Amino acid sequence: MNTGLRITTFAAALAATFGGAYGVGQGIDPDVADSPPKHGDEHTRPTPEQADGGGHGGHDTPPAGGLQISENGYALDLQTPRVTAGEQTDLRCTVRDTRGRAVTAYQREHDKELHLIVASRDLVTYRHLHPTRAADGTWSTPVDLPRAGGYRVFADFTPAGKHAENLTLGADLAASGPYEARPLPPASTTARADGYDVKLSGAPHPGKASELKLRVSRDGKPVTDLQPYLGAYGHLVALRSGDLAYLHVHPNGEPGDGTTRPGPDISFTATAPSSGAYRLFLDFKHDGKVHTAAFTVRAGGAAADTGTPEGHGEGAHGH
Repeated sequence: MNTGLRITTFAAALAATFGGAYGVGQGIDPDVADSPPKHGDEHTRPTPEQADGGGHGGHDTPPAGGLQISENGYALDLQTPRVTAGEQTDLRCTVRDTRGRAVTAYQREHDKELHLIVASRDLVTYRHLHPTRAADGTWSTPVDLPRAGGYRVFADFTPAGKHAENLTLGADLAASGPYEARPLPPASTTARADGYDVKLSGAPHPGKASELKLRVSRDGKPVTDLQPYLGAYGHLVALRSGDLAYLHVHPNGEPGDGTTRPGPDISFTATAPSSGAYRLFLDFKHDGKVHTAAFTVRAGGAAADTGTPEGHGEGAHGH
């Protein structure tokens, strides 16, 4: 597996406009979370029977995907399609094969068999969760979404098998409660998370690989002792505003391979599928805790603003 990068891109359906309420629940506030990075090539989506494993597209523009709840012989069965905002709920799902059987054998990717990402349609709330699997193949994890509205759930996994490849399947989730739409936070190259400042250098470009560097500081001083988290010093997810096209971006190099060292700069390579606004979520670990910084950038067109650092929202990390 290449140490350069692995990008998974998948798109979600365009968000519907929600009315004044989503049932019973609570108001609105941002939220964030984490997950393990998969260093290497971008995700490809071959059939389960594909013998040669297929090729990787390198830095080519990743195809939009993830709209499908079923793809290449596998389906995501989301058994908890609705939750109540502000209340903890056990989110449950199962991955099924072409015969409808629950998949119970997976390859471990960055210490986990499956990574679950939940994002609100307005890109204000974000969670990266690590569910546990029961013997019957049912995945479950507690989730507490603070805001009512529409969400997209993404399951990132690799079925067991010599030639198996990574898949990302998506399903819709609704959180009931009074709903109020929020605009996308303004573009900025800086973000703040739990007392840490994160500075972004570079920007994604449509159809072209580009390097993104993020520097973590605290109290005005660069943090030079970041800790590995799920196999890397940083984990970055980019979501395109509007349709939630999803880029799962990982750092260049990995701990222990001689190409990445603990320090304030975390380097990523990414290719945007199109121009537009993207919301970035960076997870990093320091002093034994995982922190998430979020900020907005633009691919193509006008450059990102460099205004006041924005807050990262309510952090919540999966286990």
